[in-house]
Amino acid sequence: MVQGGKMGKKLAKMAIIYDFDGTLSPRNIQEYDFIPQLKMTSKKFWKEVGAQAKKHGADKILTYMYWMIKKAGEGEEGLSVRKEDFCNYGRNVKLFDGVRPWFKRINDFGRKRGLHVEHYIVSSGIQEMIKASPIRRSFKKIFASSFIYDNSGVATWPALGINYTTKTQFLFRINKGCLDITDDKKINQYVPKEDRPIPFERMIYIGDGDTDIPCMKLVRDQGGHSIAVYRPHVSRARNKALNLIVEGRVHYVVLADYRPNRKLDKIVKSIITKISADANLVKPTNPKKRSTEAGGRVAPSA
Repeated sequence: MVQGGKMGKKLAKMAIIYDFDGTLSPRNIQEYDFIPQLKMTSKKFWKEVGAQAKKHGADKILTYMYWMIKKAGEGEEGLSVRKEDFCNYGRNVKLFDGVRPWFKRINDFGRKRGLHVEHYIVSSGIQEMIKASPIRRSFKKIFASSFIYDNSGVATWPALGINYTTKTQFLFRINKGCLDITDDKKINQYVPKEDRPIPFERMIYIGDGDTDIPCMKLVRDQGGHSIAVYRPHVSRARNKALNLIVEGRVHYVVLADYRPNRKLDKIVKSIITKISADANLVKPTNPKKRSTEAGGRVAPSA
């Protein structure tokens, strides 16, 4: 719980978790500045990544990170890949309509209903680029792929590659309040459901692509809410997203438009209202005390 609201009333925590590429931004973040600096098209870059992944039986996320470094080192001058360079490559990212003011508006809406809304990124994109975007301060934590840098500050190896399966671990980190990715002990410890800072029932996951499907499905199956967004003016994007409803992977499919009173805005606010009602109905209980009062015994926890 966090302090807030009138008379210092404690606010229940909830989380909205977003993918980045295709969810908050229309394109992959590398396509705005980095890939053009390589003097090649995005289509050619991703085609080469796919070919390399298939050739070596490699993970596509790790492959694209390796390919970024490799292609940057080609040519007479090469392309600088220091941490500050990646930050510069992320500054000109484009965002969907309404994204910038979205977070404050949703925070205010949640606060009025007794909820403290936290926003998180779980993305296969490059963390350093996302952290340079104009919305970086809106997030409690940004989980994204990142590099190891040598003593000269040059990217040499992937430090973290987040693919469609590994994305799900970060939902449990948010659920348990274990946000340090180097801590692999606490994340695996048993924590009773009632002691977890953000229950899955108070989560909303917003994503767009295949890498989001495991997260969408997990959040949905655990009692939370999953939303698939699709880009405007992209052939077959809506139909592809609608299939996720048919397959039972998401609750809603909606255009990636974050402006007030648009469909996404209305859906998220309706979910927040429901979460608020549920949070006010469910009162914390002490199972041990309840069992003792009834004259029973408490079984040991798993």
